[in-house]
Amino acid sequence: MVKSSLDSSPRDTAPLDNIRVVLVNSAHPGNIGGAARALKNMGLSQLYLVAPREFPAANAIWRAAGAADLLDQAVVVDTLEEAVADCGLVMATSARERRIPWPLLTPRECGARAVAEAPSHPVALVFGREDRGLTNEELQACNFHVHIPANPDYSSLNLATAVQVLVYEVRMAALEAEQGGPVSYADWDRPPAKASDMELYYEHLQAALGELGFIDADNPRQTITRLRRLFSRVRPDDMELGILRGWLTATQNYIHRTGGKGRPDS
Repeated sequence: MVKSSLDSSPRDTAPLDNIRVVLVNSAHPGNIGGAARALKNMGLSQLYLVAPREFPAANAIWRAAGAADLLDQAVVVDTLEEAVADCGLVMATSARERRIPWPLLTPRECGARAVAEAPSHPVALVFGREDRGLTNEELQACNFHVHIPANPDYSSLNLATAVQVLVYEVRMAALEAEQGGPVSYADWDRPPAKASDMELYYEHLQAALGELGFIDADNPRQTITRLRRLFSRVRPDDMELGILRGWLTATQNYIHRTGGKGRPDS
């Protein structure tokens, strides 16, 4: 833990390394630990605590699990002003019901803006007290407010949960910036089957099902259409299609070898 120590040395300009989470006057040390864990899950490391009511605390360490190192290096200050003094962008979570509207962002917009500006200057994400959030004066010290659109019938989020929502959006924005587009896990070990090969498969499927007696090969009704729709949705790769073709061939060979045609009588 670092007490009232704001390092003025140059910071790493990697986005996640220049984004801090600021917890204001947190009442429950478990929430501080949960927030630390959320940060480490998403690759952030800077945790600032403004006048925490109980810290350090064993419950914070327990809730942090493997992120106790973030608690050890957390910066503890007396005021929000100290926590964000060197920041070029400050965003705070807030409910929407304010007398004077402030520029309001969604969590996704917050993540994108934080990542866009973090290479240039420190960015702060500010979270208020568990029971009453941030005061109007504290909110007015921030450039933007961020509203998490929770269920209006039960909109009170646990502090650590709210932190998790925003740092997740920060991480997604950082990954998109790094990859130059939306994050996707569409990579596969084999290419998708070609349309021409799928047509040959459908012909083979109809013939095999006809020999099996499952359909009338000359009048399959909607069965083949529905099977086509199924495989179009699944989009088998070329190796999977080869397995399916082999399965049909083995079925046909069995029918021909045994001299059977159609389903056995029940």
